[in-house]
Amino acid sequence: MALAQQTGILGRKRAAHLLRRITFGPNKSDIDTFTNYTVADALDNLFQDTTMPDPPLDLKTNATWVNAPSTTANSSDSPLQEYFKGWWLKQMLGQDVAAADRIPFMVRERILFFLHTHLTTVQATVGNSRALYFQNVLLRTFALDGSKPAEINLKELTKKISVDNAMLVLLDGRLNVKGDPNENYGRELIELYTLGKGLTGYTVPSGTQGDYIYYTETDVRAAALVLSGWDIDTTFATMDPDTLIPRGKAKTNNIAQATQHDNTTKQFSARFGNATIAPDPALLNGGLPTEASMIDEISQLIDLIYSQPECPKNICRKIYRFFVYHDIDQTLDDTIITDLAATFVSNGYKIEPVIRELLGSQHFYDMMDTLADNDKFGAIIKSPLEIITETLNFFEYKLPDYTSQLDDFYKTTATLFGYMKSMNMDFMNPIDVAGFDAYHQYPLYNRAWISTNSLNRRYDFIFLCMTTENMMPGEIRIDLYAYMKLRFPTVAVDPDAFIRELVSYLFPLSEETTEITTDRLNYFKLQFFLLGEALPQGPLAFWTFSWANGDTIPASKTDARGMLQDLLNAILQSPEYQLH
Repeated sequence: MALAQQTGILGRKRAAHLLRRITFGPNKSDIDTFTNYTVADALDNLFQDTTMPDPPLDLKTNATWVNAPSTTANSSDSPLQEYFKGWWLKQMLGQDVAAADRIPFMVRERILFFLHTHLTTVQATVGNSRALYFQNVLLRTFALDGSKPAEINLKELTKKISVDNAMLVLLDGRLNVKGDPNENYGRELIELYTLGKGLTGYTVPSGTQGDYIYYTETDVRAAALVLSGWDIDTTFATMDPDTLIPRGKAKTNNIAQATQHDNTTKQFSARFGNATIAPDPALLNGGLPTEASMIDEISQLIDLIYSQPECPKNICRKIYRFFVYHDIDQTLDDTIITDLAATFVSNGYKIEPVIRELLGSQHFYDMMDTLADNDKFGAIIKSPLEIITETLNFFEYKLPDYTSQLDDFYKTTATLFGYMKSMNMDFMNPIDVAGFDAYHQYPLYNRAWISTNSLNRRYDFIFLCMTTENMMPGEIRIDLYAYMKLRFPTVAVDPDAFIRELVSYLFPLSEETTEITTDRLNYFKLQFFLLGEALPQGPLAFWTFSWANGDTIPASKTDARGMLQDLLNAILQSPEYQLH
């Protein structure tokens, strides 16, 4: 049964909630536009496929390297990996995109990032910029699948990722050979990417060691045999015929026989209905396996796994935790998750229909009118990535131009990745193959982002962004005076109204004139007026004069900017801004 859908106009509060969860940060104009949409209209505007971005550029040549000869691409590859990451951050921010396409562009990147947290990679292990880039292109191709052909879906992506060059390195698929199977990828395919571990509260039946509710060690071993015999293609010349994206290749002899693939019939346990997977005789070469027969076996394996009822439910739990909240009790699992899983299956394992249904549901907007026991709205702690992207996007900060200022661009993105790392997110380098703890690790989930040190580093980032002093190459500096003149030109003359208006856009738990107490308002006003407290005319008169005359008197602009910095530091360093 499909989830009951939200009706009526979104309003500012719901519009901001929706945009924060499905993009990398709306600005004021985005929120204002979506405020007047119905949920159905909003989803139609969000889920539009947009043009694929051009590939990243090498700072040395100002041209892309991803299609260059292998020797060129693999020479001093470490900086190229950082250039790729900087390029991806640009896509997340929706920069250098036509205004009408910016929000849909970020939606695709957001779903791409979800897929990245699901089918995780580790840069330090993969160690190759082109392998990382082409995996990113593969995920991006499958991110918005709703309007694409039937074969573009998560099940097919799971097949493609199984022979992706980066994945073959990350989980040792290239080391998995006949006679000496490596189980790493086969195990994670089942435990992380499809069925889940399924260990909570389960007692292993007597005499069935290695039984994990939905699969057994026998199934892991059988999967490893199916996946045996692959190698990475360091030339990136082997193309997937469906996506035209480079992939790995079979280990073959010079007559196209896959000599390192286990060609036996693979026996699965009762958890999989005692199914078997065998090579298709029509695809063999002289009775020996070929790349085509190996791909067919992988297809059989993924089809078998996805046919298990727990697979769509486990994937929908991941979607729910990413876009809504981590806590899924039995009641929610029996209703919301079960209904989403039915949508997933009935739509041919496409994830876009699931995400659309979830984001349009009454459930997604539940409990937004009260603060008590709210486990959806403003309940997810922003990741370091989101703190950075949401801050830059709200204040409409433009990174240096990607073509004419490429050196400054990469210095700036390197600085941003440094901020992320200090906040406990080494971007694309989680500590293990399950990915960052915040997306999967019970019981902390998103609370894993916060420690005494990482919280202080969040505040440092905010402070440095808001000051115009001591500018260094690659640093971020937001001109708050220019921004407020553009976006809040009239409200700023009334400090109370100005603060309430700002908070209504920046905090998840606020409306235009409510949900901020008098004490809280007075605290923000105190920070705002610190610069003018000791002056005889009083702080309000000082602010009013500085704001009114900043365009003609340089000292007044400096004073107004300083007061805005104090105010925004107080607002953005508050607990509410750490949530979305």
